[in-house]
Amino acid sequence: MTPSFDERRAERFADHMTTVLNHAALGLMTSVGHRTGLFDVMRDAAPSTSGELAEQAGLDERYVREWLGAMTTAGVVEYEPGADRYRLPAEHAAALTRAARPGNLATTFQWIPLLGSVEDEIVRCFEQGGGVPYASYGRFHAVMAEESDQTVVAGLLEHILPLVPGLVERLGKGIDVLDVGCGSGRALQLLARRFPKSRFAGVDASERAVEIAREETEAEGLANLRFEVRDAAALETADAFDLVLAFDAIHDQARPAEVLAGIAAALRPDGVFLMQEIGGSSDVQQDAAHPLATFLYTVSCLHCMTVSLASGGAGLGAMWGERTARRMLAEAGFGQVEVQALPHDPINRYYVSRKA
Repeated sequence: MTPSFDERRAERFADHMTTVLNHAALGLMTSVGHRTGLFDVMRDAAPSTSGELAEQAGLDERYVREWLGAMTTAGVVEYEPGADRYRLPAEHAAALTRAARPGNLATTFQWIPLLGSVEDEIVRCFEQGGGVPYASYGRFHAVMAEESDQTVVAGLLEHILPLVPGLVERLGKGIDVLDVGCGSGRALQLLARRFPKSRFAGVDASERAVEIAREETEAEGLANLRFEVRDAAALETADAFDLVLAFDAIHDQARPAEVLAGIAAALRPDGVFLMQEIGGSSDVQQDAAHPLATFLYTVSCLHCMTVSLASGGAGLGAMWGERTARRMLAEAGFGQVEVQALPHDPINRYYVSRKA
């Protein structure tokens, strides 16, 4: 039987989607505010006109004025009609400025335009299969570096390393560390500075990311750190490292099972694998309780899954989840796995794994 049509439910849903449309537009403008530095300028400014803010930021006034219109109507910025001045409340600046690191949500909003830029290619994949390669994401490494700076680098010494008892002390004495999918290398650079007696290596499939990492490392004179362009599924190293790191890197690999097996082989018998991954559950119904579930599935569909498929890979996706991750870690040879959450990072979970 065909159920009756509920007019009130239809109206509520239409209202909901209207709100979503406004919020989607706000997401784009939030990214613009971050990239242009307008939020940072407004954080330290007294109530100002659009012209004054444009001058302080070194931007075109007409564009700043229209951006302020979006921010004001969204309730992000406060407006004084008589004085024609704008103000960013301190409570809002606490979530939108670089000074708020690691709580700067504006950084994450950069994913919205980045993912939108490949919509045509994604639609083609829906129709024909296949995937979208990394090369199609123009600002991927810049956005990922900022995201990593907030979730990984900002909490690395204080929160992440202490997940492994005694690790900080071992790093101080000197051990061998590998970062798989290191990107532009910010986490390793921090570790190389902090622990000069340890030896660090980073591998990534992106030549551009490794080039950036090498340039910055050379500029800092970090002699205990090296980078290599390499497919993570072909590490071809045995019993060489005391610690292997993988921050938000396993799920978008073309061959994640081979990557995990290679990591297990690369570890010494008493070595540790520390992996950061999206906090999915492997069950879409359970994932609905995650406050960022829709965003994370969108990132997965428009980036993580498709870049793997573009390489003929498994298309695991960002929301592969804890159940699948535990199974694959066990199949790779890890007999002991602990999963933990950290207060500074509501998106991810941290896996501490040791070989059987």
